Amino acid sequence: MMSRERKKAAAALQEKLKILRSITHSHALSDTSIIMDASEYIKELKQKVVRLNQEIACAQNALRQNAYPTVTVETLGGHGGGFLINVFSDKTCPGLLVSVLEAFDELGLSVLEATASCADSFRLEAVGGENVDEHVVKQAVLQAIRNCSEDSSEHDEE
Repeated sequence: MMSRERKKAAAALQEKLKILRSITHSHALSDTSIIMDASEYIKELKQKVVRLNQEIACAQNALRQNAYPTVTVETLGGHGGGFLINVFSDKTCPGLLVSVLEAFDELGLSVLEATASCADSFRLEAVGGENVDEHVVKQAVLQAIRNCSEDSSEHDEE
């Protein structure tokens, strides 16, 4: 006859095997088969972790290598119209903010409000009051960024 403690331990083990069976979606009935299914499930999870870590590393490398600036231009609704321009570049160079603002000026854009950061990367959000041709503004900003980058790389070579 089993002692009370052994029965309690056996019941606890059966409960844990039941939980393990449900977690691993095992249809096995024997204890050994449940444990084997759990072992296979753990191997599959480890493979998924490796694959996901590889995907994350690839995505991070792609982001690091993507030094292309992004420029979005939105026309704002409402009575006066207006625009919202967002500029982001992984790289910044001396005078980039000035170059972008000069591009706005050359297009005749009135910036009503702007937020900029020029530390490690370049970010600019500008709001203006008139309607704009989104494509023309985007191309002008990208050209200003290219010009600034070229000027800065020429100075680096000197």
